Amino acid sequence: MREEMFLIVQNDPQCPAGSCSRLLLSGGHPFATVAPYSDEPFPDPGALSGIIVLGGEMGVHDGAKHPHLIGVLSFIERAVRAGTPLLGICLGGQLLAHAAGGTVTSPSRHCEHGVCRVELTGEGMRDPLFQGVGNPLLTFQLHNDSFTVPPGATLLAGSSACPAQAFRLKNGVYGLQFHPEVDRAIVAAWDRLSTPPTDHLSGFIQAEAAFNAASHAVIANFISLAGASRRP
Repeated sequence: MREEMFLIVQNDPQCPAGSCSRLLLSGGHPFATVAPYSDEPFPDPGALSGIIVLGGEMGVHDGAKHPHLIGVLSFIERAVRAGTPLLGICLGGQLLAHAAGGTVTSPSRHCEHGVCRVELTGEGMRDPLFQGVGNPLLTFQLHNDSFTVPPGATLLAGSSACPAQAFRLKNGVYGLQFHPEVDRAIVAAWDRLSTPPTDHLSGFIQAEAAFNAASHAVIANFISLAGASRRP
């Protein structure tokens, strides 16, 4: 049985863990954060109880410009082989899809920005990651790339704008296109960094209560699933 230790992989200094770290802290779950863009080393994925791979402005195919992504892909592949539960968010989900044999398109006609509704499939409604989450669920999106569901994976959610929003591999490994971790501060920062500046914050604030209810449930469900995987 693994000792409880979660790992957050932060791919971009402008894409922090937000609600992921707060929910881990409030639940008393020990965790560490690795910033591979600063050449921080990865631990053994087999020794971890759960991994969360965050988003980033770069894309899956930008390894030449952002060579740390090559290391992240290798780490994800090792984590999947080790059977460690993993939650890939936006770029993290795209990296997972690519590592598992899916296709990531950049740029994609399935891009989305701001608050969007996502429909769970029948499998998604039954999946423990979405337990207690309404259907449709309110999400925050900020992506110009998109993934296809990898071979052998199960589609859990989609939308009219982007048909592949969430998928499940074996052993509690999930890829998401949307951002359940964001909060007001993160959205405001992304608005300021956009060229030209955007205003996704006002729409986010209007939808904040419903967004938090759904997104915090998804993150908490993953934490619980990963914790359950430690039991003999």
